[in-house]
Amino acid sequence: MIPGFDALQAIGWPLKASSPVPVGISAQDQVWLDLMAEHPKARPARVIEQHRSGYIVSDGPDHGFPVESLPEWQRPPGYRKGTVTIDQRPGVGDWLLVEGRKAVALLPRRSAIKRGAAGEHYQQQLIAANVDTVFVVCGLDADFNPRRIERYLLLVRGGGVEPVVVLTKADQAEASDAEVLPGAMAALVELAAQGVAVRAVNARDPDSVAALEPWLQPGCTAVLVGSSGAGKSTLTNTLLGSERMKTGEVRESDSRGRHTTTHRALIPLPTGACLIDTPGMRELKPTGEEDVAENFSDVEALAEQCRFRDCKHAREPGCAVREAIEAGKLDPQRFANYLKLSDEVAGAANRLANRRAQKAEEKVANKSLSKRLDEKYGKH
Repeated sequence: MIPGFDALQAIGWPLKASSPVPVGISAQDQVWLDLMAEHPKARPARVIEQHRSGYIVSDGPDHGFPVESLPEWQRPPGYRKGTVTIDQRPGVGDWLLVEGRKAVALLPRRSAIKRGAAGEHYQQQLIAANVDTVFVVCGLDADFNPRRIERYLLLVRGGGVEPVVVLTKADQAEASDAEVLPGAMAALVELAAQGVAVRAVNARDPDSVAALEPWLQPGCTAVLVGSSGAGKSTLTNTLLGSERMKTGEVRESDSRGRHTTTHRALIPLPTGACLIDTPGMRELKPTGEEDVAENFSDVEALAEQCRFRDCKHAREPGCAVREAIEAGKLDPQRFANYLKLSDEVAGAANRLANRRAQKAEEKVANKSLSKRLDEKYGKH
């Protein structure tokens, strides 16, 4: 029996049985159980807050405490021996094995939402781990941007998580112009056709927010992503039934808000689900692991109908993509975003491949050096 099993379930523990040897477990479950067996004195705990100075973890819905990190999590990130990259360090949503107040192991992730980190050098930044659903939050005001939503979906699907587009401020939109909401839904019709759920809500109204309940069942974990001022913290407060998260006003000129959420935090909800609130993200760089075709299946289907296989969709004869744009069946801005994201993902994938090759070369060089030292001085 895992100690505190019921409390762990309340913060999203995924194993379905309380026994350490449940029947019919998956291969991933077995990996977790094997790692737990290697640390019999440790107990599972989930990262609920991540700060520059360390982590706050929890082994129940009302019990958070700081833990000491492993040495390799505290070193500067990189590809040199003894260091780990940014995305390999624990983040909010990760499960650790903890002995006392010290972390001893990171349980392998079941899912991960990542983005390319800012800067010239290639790095991946973890947004949230072990989540089931990502709520892509966008306000029905000047914040509404279908192209940015497409970019979010590209990153989300790359992490193997179900996306749900949440359009907030529906009440304000209806009060100002009855055509705003229908227009927004029409702009996202291709996403709905691909099976992406789109829900419009008043983030302050519990009855309206109830539309999200199918994705907030007991044991589920969801993460909120979106721009500052989109209503993520307001939505969190409504789901909690209390004003726990700080909220702020948005600028009238562009509907942008200040960063009222300054760090990622995992919060248990009354429904038995967990919600991760995140700061607004201004930069959404691909990691190179995303699948553009999966997010633009309508464009890909049209491309297959082109006369030439290597059609660039510019001025070639028999281009089905250009014909669809001219006939009003494909949004030219969506197609332009498809091309832009394809180039960005390809560039990121190339940088990722170069980094992996560099790491492999360093590993071979280190082994060769160790072998020469062993031959000269004996095993050390």
